[in-house]
Amino acid sequence: MRAPLSWLREYVDLPDDVTPTDLAHRLTALGLKLEALEAPGADIAGPLVVGRVLSYDDEPQKNGKVIRWCRVDVGPEHNDEDGGRGIVCGAHNFAVGDLVVVVLPGAVLPGPFPIAARKTYGHVSDGMICSTKELGLGEGHDGILVLDPRLDGDAKPGDDAIELLDLRDDVIEFEINPDRAYALSLRGIAREAALAYDVPFRDPARRDVPTPNDLGYPVRVEAEDGCPVFVTRTVTGFDPSAPTPRWLARRVQLAGMRPISLAVDVTNYVMLELGQPIHGYDGDRLTGPIVVRRAVEGEKLTTLDDVTRTLSAEDLLITDDTGPIGLAGVMGGRTTELSDSTSHVVIEAAHFTPVSIFRTARRHKLPSEASKRFERGVDPLLPSYAADRVAELLVRYGGGTVEDGVTYVGQPPAGRTVSAGVDLPARVTGMDIDAESVVAHLRAVGCAVTVDGDTLTAVPPTWRPDLNDPYDLVEEVARVVGYDGVPSVLPTAPAGRGLTTAQRLRRRVGLSLAGAGYVEVLTYPFVGESDWDALGLGADDDRRRTVRVANPLSEEQPVLRTTLVPGLLRTLARNAGRGQSDVALFETAPVYLPGAEQRSAAILGVDRRPSEDEWAELQAAIPDQPLHLAVALAGVRENAGWWGKGRPATWSDAVEAVRRVARAVGVEVEVRAATYAPWHPGRCAEVLVDGEVVGHAGELHPTVCKAYGVPPRTAFAEVDLDAVLARAVPIVPAPEFSTYPVAKEDVALVVDADVSAAAVAGTLREGAGELLESIRLFDLYTGEQIGAGKKSLAFALRFRAGDRTLTEAETGAARDAAVALAAERHGAVQRT
Repeated sequence: MRAPLSWLREYVDLPDDVTPTDLAHRLTALGLKLEALEAPGADIAGPLVVGRVLSYDDEPQKNGKVIRWCRVDVGPEHNDEDGGRGIVCGAHNFAVGDLVVVVLPGAVLPGPFPIAARKTYGHVSDGMICSTKELGLGEGHDGILVLDPRLDGDAKPGDDAIELLDLRDDVIEFEINPDRAYALSLRGIAREAALAYDVPFRDPARRDVPTPNDLGYPVRVEAEDGCPVFVTRTVTGFDPSAPTPRWLARRVQLAGMRPISLAVDVTNYVMLELGQPIHGYDGDRLTGPIVVRRAVEGEKLTTLDDVTRTLSAEDLLITDDTGPIGLAGVMGGRTTELSDSTSHVVIEAAHFTPVSIFRTARRHKLPSEASKRFERGVDPLLPSYAADRVAELLVRYGGGTVEDGVTYVGQPPAGRTVSAGVDLPARVTGMDIDAESVVAHLRAVGCAVTVDGDTLTAVPPTWRPDLNDPYDLVEEVARVVGYDGVPSVLPTAPAGRGLTTAQRLRRRVGLSLAGAGYVEVLTYPFVGESDWDALGLGADDDRRRTVRVANPLSEEQPVLRTTLVPGLLRTLARNAGRGQSDVALFETAPVYLPGAEQRSAAILGVDRRPSEDEWAELQAAIPDQPLHLAVALAGVRENAGWWGKGRPATWSDAVEAVRRVARAVGVEVEVRAATYAPWHPGRCAEVLVDGEVVGHAGELHPTVCKAYGVPPRTAFAEVDLDAVLARAVPIVPAPEFSTYPVAKEDVALVVDADVSAAAVAGTLREGAGELLESIRLFDLYTGEQIGAGKKSLAFALRFRAGDRTLTEAETGAARDAAVALAAERHGAVQRT
């Protein structure tokens, strides 16, 4: 919300020396988040004056362009001895006698664009006639700004155009949180400013309005659940050609909207002023009474943006006898829009329920200034005052008559009461706030407060639909007192406590991967159906069974993840797209697995602890959330340098990452070949702990890499970390070192090509017995020498005893036992 400072001062008596920065600081302390500070017109330096065109000559140029050589009267102070100035102008939308805006040599326009006398097209142009774009008043650049005698009739050559056009002001832009809907208006921000400086506030909605009667435009509300209040006023004899006053158009523009015509500008102005969206209808195009109802499924409506929309039965509509004429609270229809011939204006000011408007705007992807306010909650008492204010301005500046009829249908929602202990704000915030201050602060924000002993009862103002429970009142008191007054007190930690075993294990996992060069990331848990297709998951894959979010941030990602792959790959793609080609990432985060039966639970208040039954119901509704670990690698894993050649990241690095984590928590893992989406069928391994599959690692399928925009041959691993940690050793014993020498034995075994090296290594380890210290595969060979369908696996065996030097006979016996077991289980033949 953009708030011009000059506009704010109309409603609140701010101190004269208040700067925009000071005001922004005070309002930020009250909970309005500062987005930007702007000073439109501050970069304009005079002289910028009103000029009158005395004469001009059209002069064709060789390039086909026709320029005008003009004589312009810019006032006695600025004219030359011939009573004017010569100025070259490329526009043609003015005539002799018109008043224009002239910037003279020595001035500076926004850009910055310094102005000097210069020779062009055979003349010395002694200044420049300005367009609205050059003055920062809009985007129009096709012609110059011609002043309207109806608005600027008192202007004369030489007058200061900066003041005439209200070019200079200060604008504070706030990012308004959803619970501060009232601040989407100058009325709301001014009220906060008055609170910040403890000065009087003049409510622009405080006005006498006529009593409703049966003479107004007929209205029937059939969907009372979506429209509690509907008000209309009618103006006849309105002059559609009447210009918008410059001050009003400028305020609308500074507040972030584009001036269009008087009728439209007035409705926008009142919406910005009061926060109540207004809609105007061309009364001559209305047929029969206005009806507010739900749409019929499949009904059509062409909205003001010229889009024909197919409606849902949940949409709230404004209709007449011809059918739909507007999406209630979102956007009007094309058939009854105000035009340049409208002289009969029917003003609508209604109150619509937030949920209905939110869903309609979201469904049709049609956010608007009106829906932005309605979906957050608008003061239900405003419609009468807003409609009366619009009618007043239309008649004042566009002529005509306000009809006596006043339509008021419905009743505003009943007020709420909230009770709380008088000492609750002090207990929650830790600040010394007495009962008298609590009551005074709540009344300052608009609450009607009564006190009965130690309990206060507050009736929140109609413009604060967010005040619903005692802790909302605490927040109001705290922000008025000042959040900077909340004491910074650290709770005393009970003796003898520290990280839990689970926390230490998770920290050990993260440290082990960070030590291997991985960077931890956190990704959003939201995914969409398109992710499952991109990962190549089958229709019956369990990962397609998801938990749907009731109010998703994005319709494209409305469900919770069942795997970490999509989020981590999007992060990898973002890094690669920004030039970080060598990436190693990891994430530990929960996935969300629905049970056989998805349950829902009631939304409980925050004023008490849930009962045992309520707690059990909540827990039963929560999906399983096992903690998963995923790693993703792309690019170079080991850099090249003087020490030798580098190498790219491969599937084996993903497998090693899992092994590294397992070693860090004292768990033995087994790895064997598998086929599992989204991994490449020939380069995928499943990870087992105690015979149970806990994850997969390898190289991603090429189509998956392409779908997510990650580098080809990206390596990836994902494991169920909870399953791994369930078997972890809380305290991994320190390794024992022997002072006796190691005995080295190498064996090369020929096995069938489909026998995994991991299986052979496991068998050798078992057969060699306790004297075996380590085993490592150092060579893989296939070729004519060993025959088709065979491969040779060469292992380095290292033996050592802790109490003696091993003899050649001992190591030979252990080696032979290992080879014999491999021959028995895998048909291995030792190469000589």
